[in-house]
Order: sequence, then structure tokens, then C-alpha cells
Amino acid sequence: MPLQLLKDDIVETKKPHPCGSYQFKLTRTGMDFRMQCMTCKKEIWIERPKLEKRIKKIIRNGVEVPKQEKTMGD
Repeated sequence: MPLQLLKDDIVETKKPHPCGSYQFKLTRTGMDFRMQCMTCKKEIWIERPKLEKRIKKIIRNGVEVPKQEKTMGD
């Protein structure tokens, strides 16, 4: 099941952007993501599977949310 990622979420990655930042703001979601580096403001396109592997933390509205949001039942 894919991660629950929303527009305007901040994601912290395991590896830094060339400018040194680990945090990116999601500006478009779907099968491909567009995210903006929080330091240099460069926009990057990345496929969902690649992004999900690289995420260390998800920050939504200033609060860290669990990476694995699983639903119980079924």
C-alpha cells in the first residue's frame, strides 16, 4: 500500500540535495511527485517508488506523522 503523502507535506530524505538540504516540500502528488528543496527552492520531479524509499520523515502541518500509515481491518 502506498504511503499517504499530501500536497504541502514536508519530507525529510535519507540523502541530501546537492545544496545540503534534507527537507523538501511536496508541490504535486500522484504517481510522480514534484517537490521543492526547502533551502535552494529548486523543483525536482521524482517517481513515487523512488521517493518512498528515500523518505526518512513526513511532517504535516508542523507535526511528524508515522511513515507507515496502515489501516486495520479487511
